[in-house]
Amino acid sequence: MARSIDIEERRRSVSEAAWRVLARDGLGALSVRNVAAEAGLPPSTVRYVFPTQSSLREHTITLVFDRTRERIAAIPDGLPNRERAHQLLLELLPLDDERVIELEVYLALANAALTDAELRPALDLVVVEMREWSEEVLELVGVPAADREYEARRLHALIDGLAMHLVRLAPGESGDWAIDVLDRHLDGLARRSP
Repeated sequence: MARSIDIEERRRSVSEAAWRVLARDGLGALSVRNVAAEAGLPPSTVRYVFPTQSSLREHTITLVFDRTRERIAAIPDGLPNRERAHQLLLELLPLDDERVIELEVYLALANAALTDAELRPALDLVVVEMREWSEEVLELVGVPAADREYEARRLHALIDGLAMHLVRLAPGESGDWAIDVLDRHLDGLARRSP
């Protein structure tokens, strides 16, 4: 049991090192040698926990959404529905340095998936999860079930669009405008609900 925990901790550590390499140097720099140097490990250790480049990439994208799931699960119970919806959406936007890096990693790996078929299933899962979170938000604000599929696509597109703008903000520039856009969208959905 301790050995499997150690391997999982090592995978997480290596994946986080891969994030830093991706965010700083881009996808072309994502190599066993560079990730090992970033993690302070010998390349053989990286190859042991991730025998292929694809397995490293896949685990790296999975870790991004593991962290997102953890943040969403940490939203306190008992919040009013509208506030819970608001908090959930905030977790999906790059509003701090950690989430900016996560989005940059996601974007780099999403681009890689265009030519790496092994990455496609992990990215397809991301789309499914984003749709599920969007549907949860819509349920929380009272959107009728018949309208949720369309509204989930619209909300997902809004989140993706806002995220793309936020990740490119200049240092020190506020992203408060994006929160306002989300809140106005939620308010509009709530007003249209029966």
